Order: sequence, then structure tokens, then C-alpha cells
Amino acid sequence: MKKSNLYTATGDKGTTSLVGGKRVCKSDIRLEAYGTTDELNAHIGLLVSMLADGEDVSLLRRIQDNLFVVGSALATDLETTTLHASSRLDVTEIKRVEERIDYLDSVVPPLCKFVLPGGAMAASQAHVCRTVCRRAERCICALAEVHPIADHVGCYINRLSDYFFVLARYINHVNHTPEVFWGDCR
Repeated sequence: MKKSNLYTATGDKGTTSLVGGKRVCKSDIRLEAYGTTDELNAHIGLLVSMLADGEDVSLLRRIQDNLFVVGSALATDLETTTLHASSRLDVTEIKRVEERIDYLDSVVPPLCKFVLPGGAMAASQAHVCRTVCRRAERCICALAEVHPIADHVGCYINRLSDYFFVLARYINHVNHTPEVFWGDCR
């Protein structure tokens, strides 16, 4: 099999192709949405590299795979192109994340103040994932205001940010790293 070129030069003038071939400007909100989702995926890869193998590493790898599904769905203009089966996010993926959120939340102490991002390095990275995830969600919401988006995408991204928040708390908890709360540093 011949290796393909990494560069095509088709985007040199500031446009790129969506799934289905439609060309759009690289500043298009659709690209911002799936580009931010890709950025989140890269941050998750860094988080995974900080964790020992376990249930959350397996879930994080699954989330990374699902973010490729989300990215592909976001790169599809549903007004002109039929969504490929491989670009459809199954609703069970939301349930999987919710179940893990519920478990992690049952382990950490109850929360009565706002948490400052930080603590153990992996917990800090989980907070970075949370904030990038929230930005991706804002981009997806902006896209949804002007174009239809695939089912379950917005809900899934919303749940992920909740997961990263409680994962950060859990990582600090199991590492016996105290959380710092808003107002406690003054």
C-alpha cells in the first residue's frame, strides 16, 4: 500500500472540505466546533498519560474514540450530506458517562463551595479538559443556532464536562491531595 501525502495543499487559500466535499472557509463555526473537540481529545490524551491503567483510562480512551465520532458528525453538513453510520453517537455512550459520574461523585466528599482548579497534576489536567470541553460545547451550541447537528452530540459534550469535574475531584481524593476552595486563599 502506498503511503499518502500528509499535505494536499488544497487548503492553502483558507478553505477546507467538509464530509461530502463541500468547501468552507477555515474560520467557519463548524470548524471551530470540531477543531475544539479535537483539542479536547488531545488534552484527554495528555490526561491518560498521567494516569495508571484502570477504569477511567479505559473510559477516557472510549471518550477519545467517541470524540472522533462527534468530530465527524460536526464535519458533516446535514443539510447537504447524509450522516454516515460511523458518525452517529449512540445514546448509550451518554449513559455510560453518567454512570461513571454517579460513581465518582459517591466517592468524593460532598461539595459546599466552588473548587479552584488544581491539586494533583492529573487532576489539574482533568480541569483543563473540563474547560476545553465547555468551550467545545459553546462552539457546538453556536453551530446549532445556524445548522442542524447530529443527535446526542450536545448532550454528550455537556456530560463530559461534568465527568471531568468530578474526575478531577476523585483524582485529588484518591491521591490525598486537598482541594482548594474559592475564598480560602484570601
